Amino acid sequence: MNEFKKLRKLFLYSTLLSLMIGCKIKQAQTTTEAPNKPNVLFILVDDYGYKDTGVSGSNYYETPNIDFIANTGMQFSDGYATCQVCSPSRGSIMSGQFPARHGITDWIGAPTGKDWKKKSGRENILLPPEYEHQLDTAITTLPKAMKEAGYKTFFAGKWHLGDEGFSPENHGFDINKGGYHAGGPKGGYFSPYKNPKLENHQDGENLSMRLAQETADFMKAHKDTTFFAYLSFYAVHGPIQTTQEKWTKYREKAVQLGVKDKGYEMGHFLPMRLNQDNPVYAGLVEQMDDAVGIVLQSLKDNDLDKNTIVIFTSDNGGVVAGDAFSTNNYPLRGGKGYQYEGGIREPYFIKVPWVENNGKVSDIPVTGTDFYPTILDLVGADLKPDTHTDGVSLKPILMGEEWTLGDRPLVWHYPHYGNQGGEPSSVIRLGDWKYIHYYESQKVELFNLRTDISESENVADQHPEIVNNLHKKLFDYLQAVGARFPTVDPDFKASRAEKQLKHMKEVKMKNLEKERMKMLSEDFKPNADWWGSKVTLD
Repeated sequence: MNEFKKLRKLFLYSTLLSLMIGCKIKQAQTTTEAPNKPNVLFILVDDYGYKDTGVSGSNYYETPNIDFIANTGMQFSDGYATCQVCSPSRGSIMSGQFPARHGITDWIGAPTGKDWKKKSGRENILLPPEYEHQLDTAITTLPKAMKEAGYKTFFAGKWHLGDEGFSPENHGFDINKGGYHAGGPKGGYFSPYKNPKLENHQDGENLSMRLAQETADFMKAHKDTTFFAYLSFYAVHGPIQTTQEKWTKYREKAVQLGVKDKGYEMGHFLPMRLNQDNPVYAGLVEQMDDAVGIVLQSLKDNDLDKNTIVIFTSDNGGVVAGDAFSTNNYPLRGGKGYQYEGGIREPYFIKVPWVENNGKVSDIPVTGTDFYPTILDLVGADLKPDTHTDGVSLKPILMGEEWTLGDRPLVWHYPHYGNQGGEPSSVIRLGDWKYIHYYESQKVELFNLRTDISESENVADQHPEIVNNLHKKLFDYLQAVGARFPTVDPDFKASRAEKQLKHMKEVKMKNLEKERMKMLSEDFKPNADWWGSKVTLD
């Protein structure tokens, strides 16, 4: 009997100790009380791939400042953009709606219908449908919601969601530095920028550093108020440019790592880069990371780092084919413009400074529409579920609470071809399963992303019930939001398409290999002054 009492006493003590430890662990998640109306710094990088950071495992690119955000915040391993190209994803961040709902399903400026065939010069089976060419100003966008909550709003960088009348200023931003209709840096990455919304200071100034400094200046000027700062880099979109110093560093690093004999393989329509070995792109990445360091240092210098939420993400995957053929996203398949994970899975980091996540990784699938409700929830503002219809707040995950929403479907609708070699398709992910429907052939693919992140094995034939269920969910959604679909080109010439494909295999691929080796040669020189970057600034 005494032995039983001892055991019972030991059990009660152990249970109490476990509860105390559990309580301490839970309390350790939150280090300080959440500030009233914290600030928000949102950093969006253009065309930045899932594997383009040091924290994601790249042994080529060096990104200490981005890694700092990831390692002191929460990393979402299954974080997605809502489209494989830029404008639709950007519209989703602003609206909390999937592209099929807000109507911008391609990058604004992309040709449609017969114009696609005429302007692209490509022979394809389908003609892409029309899409919205600006973000509707009737939508209560995220910056409008933040203004309603009493925040000063600031935008710097790439907009690409409409021209005059649909600019950042028309969507809730008080200040706009550099945002207009263009999708890329028309003047390149060194001043003069040729940007009507960003005055030139001195020739040779770097664009990423300038945008970061504008953001830092804004935060310093408003450190005694509450602000929502949205830093939207033009980097790392083409044309890729860097300084001679950074090129030299990464050329030497590529040589040390071992330059592969083969740099490309043929994709469905275009050659695809196989390795991370582009020294110009690597320099552009590091310059952008340097710029991230400017805004992070500004937060610290102005005592804002403890009450400013920092979010870092990209608008689509890294460019493997088309554009500047910049990078590789292995083990993810494909890249920008593609329906595969390399086209849509992104760096997705959220740092809430009063919560100690310390690089904790969540594998719950999340997407660009979730930023809107998450930010409102974190700053204590009322959510707007009638607007951010396709997004949910991630605050419970960030706070270490149990996720109660279960699996929810994520939808991608890209009924276009694009410039990178992707195919018109629609996609749904539910849990571990990803289903792709192709409009050219009506072919379907099914992948289990938990066991096959590289999407190497199509298991659609093995799981007909899952295929049918996901197909129905996908098209029920698309029909409900009035999605548009491609149509058959009655003038399609198969012989012309075959000729174009042959040219890509036999001519384009060889030229890309020559260009790759030229960039890695010791005497590479793009122009007389390295895109103006040799100019000394005062």
